[in-house]
Amino acid sequence: MKRIFSLALVLLPCLLSASPKYWIYLKSKDLNATPAVSSLTLENRQKLGLITSDELDLPIKREYELALCDQSVKIINRSKWLNAVSAVLTSEQATKIRDLDFVQEVVPIDPGFYIARTKAIEKAQMAPVMSQVQASAFLKEGITAKDVTIGVIDAGFYGADSSLSLTQIFSNKRVLGIRDYVKPGRAGDLLFSTAESFSDMHGTEVLAAIAGIDDQDQVQYGMATNAKFYLARTDYSLREYRGEEDNWIAAMEWMDSLGVRLINTSLGYAKGFSDPRENYIPSQMDGKTSAITRAAQIASDKKGIMLIVSAGNEGDDKSWGIVSAPADAKGVLSVGATNGKLWNRIGYSSTGPEFLSYVKPNVSCFSLYGTSLSAPVITGFAACILQANPKLSNKELIDLIEKSAHLYPYGNNFVGYGVPLASRALALAKAPYLPSNSRFVTAKGKNFEIDVVSQDSLVAIYRKKNNKDVLSQQVAKVQNGKVSLKRQNGERFTTIDLRDSVVEVEWD
Repeated sequence: MKRIFSLALVLLPCLLSASPKYWIYLKSKDLNATPAVSSLTLENRQKLGLITSDELDLPIKREYELALCDQSVKIINRSKWLNAVSAVLTSEQATKIRDLDFVQEVVPIDPGFYIARTKAIEKAQMAPVMSQVQASAFLKEGITAKDVTIGVIDAGFYGADSSLSLTQIFSNKRVLGIRDYVKPGRAGDLLFSTAESFSDMHGTEVLAAIAGIDDQDQVQYGMATNAKFYLARTDYSLREYRGEEDNWIAAMEWMDSLGVRLINTSLGYAKGFSDPRENYIPSQMDGKTSAITRAAQIASDKKGIMLIVSAGNEGDDKSWGIVSAPADAKGVLSVGATNGKLWNRIGYSSTGPEFLSYVKPNVSCFSLYGTSLSAPVITGFAACILQANPKLSNKELIDLIEKSAHLYPYGNNFVGYGVPLASRALALAKAPYLPSNSRFVTAKGKNFEIDVVSQDSLVAIYRKKNNKDVLSQQVAKVQNGKVSLKRQNGERFTTIDLRDSVVEVEWD
């Protein structure tokens, strides 16, 4: 799984020769078994009007596990939701397992990912984004995500317990639980004191962008400064070529069992590096192909979980370019990254596939160092909204955050609906509608001049082939209160981003 910053990979030949990991999908479950659901999870689902338990909550059949053990299969992870187990198999084992009458399918887990160089969160990085999303609006109302629990699924959390920006979390014992799915059985506190590579600080930086604050210098790094946390490590930093989506799914199911409603993951799958036949390709970022995306959709549709995911950093990669899994899942909130001044897409930020019928990424915000930091910023934002209105379902919360964004309702596959604004989000949390800050106009011919109100001399514009897919992102001049447009070939819509408002032009 990749950590969404950006970095060159070092492949280790000795690891590449190891047997691959596989999903073993099973045909049925024991319908007479007792669903594995905690009382807190049941309570949350009842509040959200969801089915309290179903077949997805039934455990893997014990007889199937024993039969696999008889074939010398050592199970690594179990997924109730997918009715599957993961295991490292030789090719001979995989062939034998496929022939078992209770096995539906055996699929290699071998998509790769890019890993990104982790940079320490700086005041200069976080101050602009806190201003951009209007974090001060939450503080004015005393909203700090109090009583909200957040799950963080990431790589290492090295140094988290000694980070000045996270002191308030650890001193107040607001880390409620820790699991290491890379090295199961290892004491959780070793995640804070042991580092195998520089990437083992990735989760620490993500946590700071959600909830960090420096009391000494009065600098806010994240918005959810009073939230509680469950932490899970699912990515092994020294095995960048190997997919570990089974660890991620296991962590999701663990957090669901604890009643966690809000989860951040700044990880994602894109391309692979060993056997090209087993790699994901861009057309598979369709919201339904990868196991991790299917699990994310189950979490959204069936379990009421609000999952916030980094869109990815492949925007400049001509061989990929688009969001990675599970950011392609319709039910998750995928977060891209913008520039600081014009709020348009920063070059590395992955775009949404044109073949999707829905907008991805959903929203975006400023980040110098990758969507690994923009996603946790919006996670803190979401946690504050949940404090303001705890009755919101995950889908209502996504809808609210989209509506609070500065380009709504004219989203696109570069930045989604734009930058969420706390003042708008708080108003929406109290009432279902806001006065519109948008304008729709029709243009005829090849040239069009439109009156705008803007304090800036330059504004971002998106030239689109349809109502969501961008042909090109450009900058236009505001001269004498007007923007002049010349229609491009294939251009049907143009979005003019004024930050305080938005104009959508339809070419007749």
